[in-house]
Amino acid sequence: MEAPSTPSKSRNPNKFQSSSSSSSHHHSAMARKSSLVKQTIVCSACFVLVLYAFFNTFLHPTDSPPSPLFPDGVVRDDVFVGSAVAASRVKVFMYDLPRQFTVGIIEGHARARGSSDFSKSRYPGHQHMGEWYLFADLNRTEEERVGSPVVRVLDPEEADLFFVPVFSSLSLIVNTNRPGADQAYSDEKMQDELVQWLEQQVYWRRNSGRDHVIAAGDPNALYRVMDQVKNSVLLLSDFGRVRPDQGSLIKDLIIPYAHRINSYTGELGVEKRNTLLFFMGNRYRKDGGKIRDLLFQMLETEDDVIIKHGTQSRENRRAATRGMHTSKFCLNPAGDTPSACRLFDAIVSLCVPVIVSDSIELPFEDVIDYKKIAIFVGTKASLRPGYLASLLRGVSTERILEFQKELKQVVSHYFEYGEPNGAVNEIWRQVSQKLPLIKLMINRDKRLIKRDLSEPDCSCLCTNKTGFLTSI
Repeated sequence: MEAPSTPSKSRNPNKFQSSSSSSSHHHSAMARKSSLVKQTIVCSACFVLVLYAFFNTFLHPTDSPPSPLFPDGVVRDDVFVGSAVAASRVKVFMYDLPRQFTVGIIEGHARARGSSDFSKSRYPGHQHMGEWYLFADLNRTEEERVGSPVVRVLDPEEADLFFVPVFSSLSLIVNTNRPGADQAYSDEKMQDELVQWLEQQVYWRRNSGRDHVIAAGDPNALYRVMDQVKNSVLLLSDFGRVRPDQGSLIKDLIIPYAHRINSYTGELGVEKRNTLLFFMGNRYRKDGGKIRDLLFQMLETEDDVIIKHGTQSRENRRAATRGMHTSKFCLNPAGDTPSACRLFDAIVSLCVPVIVSDSIELPFEDVIDYKKIAIFVGTKASLRPGYLASLLRGVSTERILEFQKELKQVVSHYFEYGEPNGAVNEIWRQVSQKLPLIKLMINRDKRLIKRDLSEPDCSCLCTNKTGFLTSI
């Protein structure tokens, strides 16, 4: 057979190169197309996974219908533990404290007010009753604890954190200013006995209390034993009465006061808010609260400002509710310490808070931008004649509506203790975020010894106060 003829390069010198180039472009185009298809598939898959994670993480916990918080006022001990959802949450063990630190304080409060039938005694309403809501929350069943980031465990060996449910703030007011009240109850004695009891607990001694959580909402709560409990995560209203080596934002948590007036449920707007600025509270306070009297002197002559003295009473709360619900702005000066309950009354009233307190710390600032819901005025500026009223008169109606919209968005989840997915869950969320730091400090403690140095202590990880612990 005749061999097939081979094309002569001399006859068409570019033919082979052209063919090769064409083939190369074809394969390159196919590769690019294939690569684009693969990238599209990968990106689509990633997008689907991200959506799945988002809906599972953020939306699923709120799918369950809300349930009321103990409408019958009875604390239940039946707690469901062990579900798949619970396994992924921070595990909290709540101590079964002797009754002298819980129910006994409630009874002492009732006894000081003339009650002898303790079967009907309930935790009384007051501005620092967050401690009650946390205790009540951990006594609910897991099905009732909508969206909680923590799960209660009954075996302390399983626990990440330990909650000490002492009613330290209520203890302070058992006998306060009540002539003839039974003086058998002593807050100081309660504090001393609490520390004695804790120091006998193996889990307290194990890590020097660092993995324990204690509510001390009132600025004077546990003042006598603060040095003995300062390693714990303290739930505080502010840092006004604790030293830098006792409390800090790193270790502890600022929690909101329980508001004492009714929440505003009307429409947004200024039509029914005819008062420019409102304040009703104790005119004379100590320490940083001395500014109140100065502000009274400056503002009480302003025509569209209502500022008057008033103490906590049922009648005054009704008057404060009317005043806050019909005012555009609510004045919030410092009390005896940088914070005061009036701020939280103003927030739930959608009355734009005007905060005059240079050292105030606020709850949940990792998720709340307070500049969107409040006006901050420096103490020195607020005392300039005519400055404060003039500043507020210059705020437009549109801006006030923006403040009100932002306030309405944050009220139920962050400032309502009675909401099933409200302030209590947010407190537990922030407590849970402390866990890595707690573990870090526990592990540091295992290798360090304290040294008696002359330098002042600090409120974080005090490396200048420690030395190495020699061990094998």
